[in-house]
Amino acid sequence: MTSADTLGNEVAVIETTLGDIELELQNDIAPGHVKNFKDLAGQGFYDGTTFHRVIPGFMIQGGDPNSKSDDRSMHGTGGPGYTIKAEFSSTPHNRGVLSMARSQDPDSAGCQFFIVVKDSSFLDNQYTAFGHVTKGMDVVDKIVNVPRDSRDNPEEKVEMKSVKIVNG
Repeated sequence: MTSADTLGNEVAVIETTLGDIELELQNDIAPGHVKNFKDLAGQGFYDGTTFHRVIPGFMIQGGDPNSKSDDRSMHGTGGPGYTIKAEFSSTPHNRGVLSMARSQDPDSAGCQFFIVVKDSSFLDNQYTAFGHVTKGMDVVDKIVNVPRDSRDNPEEKVEMKSVKIVNG
């Protein structure tokens, strides 16, 4: 039994080309973001997307439907066709935190998310944290250190083969 099972929070597993990442989704701090992530995962929205932005010492970002395309200039610009309202909390953006990516508008998140690889307190109360890694931080570390181009996009795709909710 994982710690997530004992807390009653749902668990998501991202199966990547470099290994699996298990995430506890924290409905108690960001119920709208957890529901959105679960809905998109349930539709297979994330399957085949990539981690299109990796910055050592900071984070890995993925979930853009445009990252399925070979046109790398479009990676990072896609969305689900809607946005959701920010749910800021006191949860710090420490290593392993799952948070929602957005543009300058706090209420512009849709589908792109990131996992913090180094404590990043400057993100606190600016981005919606909605979970954290419980297993597979070694995979996150592999992803953040792959060779990347000038736009921080991995030179070789790091694909999310599937994103599944495994309980709940």
